[in-house]
Amino acid sequence: MELGQFSVSLAVKDIVKSKAFYEDLGFVTHEECGGIEDKWLILQKGEVVIGLFQDMFDHNILTFNPKDARAIEAHVKGKGHEIETATTGESGPAHFIMKDPDGNVIMFDQHQ
Repeated sequence: MELGQFSVSLAVKDIVKSKAFYEDLGFVTHEECGGIEDKWLILQKGEVVIGLFQDMFDHNILTFNPKDARAIEAHVKGKGHEIETATTGESGPAHFIMKDPDGNVIMFDQHQ
């Protein structure tokens, strides 16, 4: 089962300060993804990807971008794991959210 690109979605208080901080560490902003005015950004350094999200989430989120979120959702449900937010629709972009045993939020976010 392929989980896709992994990233950490950070719930930030001030996106301008957070953007500057991570750029100081060498991260580069994906200009085509979000923006300061949208209060979310995607940054990358090598293979490491982080998302900065102001006023969108209460907690940091572990994020995977699979090709088929619905198949992964069916798999984890089949293993007896609870889904917090289920996918909708039969095809196209979708996401589902679950928590690990320690309460960490995991989102599987399919873009296409």
